[in-house]
Amino acid sequence: MMREEGIENVAVGQVPGELTDHYDPKSLTLRLSAGTADSDSIAALAVAAHEMGHVLQHRDAYAPLSLRTLIAPTVQIGSSLAMPLLILGLVLSYGPLVQAGIVLYALITLFTFITLPVEFNASRRAVATLESSCVSDTEVKGAKAVLRAAALTYVAALAVSLASLLRIILLFGNRN
Repeated sequence: MMREEGIENVAVGQVPGELTDHYDPKSLTLRLSAGTADSDSIAALAVAAHEMGHVLQHRDAYAPLSLRTLIAPTVQIGSSLAMPLLILGLVLSYGPLVQAGIVLYALITLFTFITLPVEFNASRRAVATLESSCVSDTEVKGAKAVLRAAALTYVAALAVSLASLLRIILLFGNRN
């Protein structure tokens, strides 16, 4: 797929684990789990094509991907600190810590929201790549179904994150 798209500077490697497939724009490496790399299933084809979609986003400087990449380090820190700050703020009855925890959790929710267009676009690019390659119509149809199901997991993640943020605000937002 990368040759067909004219991409020569991205390495492909394996990564341990299940559902760990990802594209690393910093090292220009597309990493596939053994379950994807060693399989000829339609699901594996869909996952590999989706990750290729991220490669194409990076090549084309797709703005939502750039934004997500930019805020990812802050969100990683925030995801480990949000709940401890909330709890510490409650235990110490110190409102600014509670507010900091809420803000960090809101950043996590924002990241989840920004992830939606990135993932949907990667899947659209995957389908377009598959349709223009030598895979059969049946395989493309199956890959579309897999990608649609995967997209719903991101929608569910956003719904859970929004509900959790709302719950945290309602529970802790008015405490001093």
